[in-house]
Amino acid sequence: MTVKNTLLKYLRVFVVTFVSMVFVFPLIALIFASLRPGQDLMRFGISLKTLIPTQLSLDYILALFGPLGENYRSWFLNSIVITALQVVISIFLSSMVGYGLGVYRFKGRNVIMVLVIFVMMIPIQILILPLYKLSINLKIIDTYVGVILPFAVFPLGIFFFRQYVLGMPKDYIDAARIDGLNDYMIFVRIMAPIMAPAYGAMSILIALNSWNQFLWPLIVLRSSQKFTLPIGLNTLLTPYGNNYDVLISGAALATIPIIIVFIFFQKNFMTGMTAGGVKG
Repeated sequence: MTVKNTLLKYLRVFVVTFVSMVFVFPLIALIFASLRPGQDLMRFGISLKTLIPTQLSLDYILALFGPLGENYRSWFLNSIVITALQVVISIFLSSMVGYGLGVYRFKGRNVIMVLVIFVMMIPIQILILPLYKLSINLKIIDTYVGVILPFAVFPLGIFFFRQYVLGMPKDYIDAARIDGLNDYMIFVRIMAPIMAPAYGAMSILIALNSWNQFLWPLIVLRSSQKFTLPIGLNTLLTPYGNNYDVLISGAALATIPIIIVFIFFQKNFMTGMTAGGVKG
């Protein structure tokens, strides 16, 4: 190995390590901040001083599971239920629509695909008012259904599953039809297992989007017991004093479910994203 190649190798390792630290540092700082008094955050902010291991305590995290954290537990459970339902419903509907657009040839297929891409580019803020009026008419304000239904179909998921299906050999479908399977059984028994990497990749993206969703739940939810975590934690910020001790600990715990989801689906994530991204 030449000196030039050795230097390039160390340079790549340095760049990868530096970029990784840039992305990981906020999470590490948040974890340390959650173990320290809230006034430390006001004094130092999210900085290197936050990482100094002094006055660390689990009291602020344990407080979330005591009587003072009753609302926090409800918010946490609400977020888990809404995210789980949103992932299952969105994955099911988006994969079926994407499969149909990728496999079947019918008039208007390209028009539908253009509309899907168009919806992907529309900011959610533009859709808030019509969605809110529709939710009032459907009487789903302040309900889980009101949070989930408007986003039950994930446009990016439709696009992704269509691209994934386009890259798959159609021989499987032809063979299944010769064996006597109808279109629904072909999707359930043949195509869905093959699309497992795509399901894993989309599950992470949909879960992340649903877990962090703030604007729509803030508008549609009214009862504090039905708040999701982002909305509930936001209520701790008041003009009369901010309970940073509980707020930071609660925010740190809120990262755990998404990390678990990523660890669970990480094997499929890169495979699914690569396969779905290069097919056209």
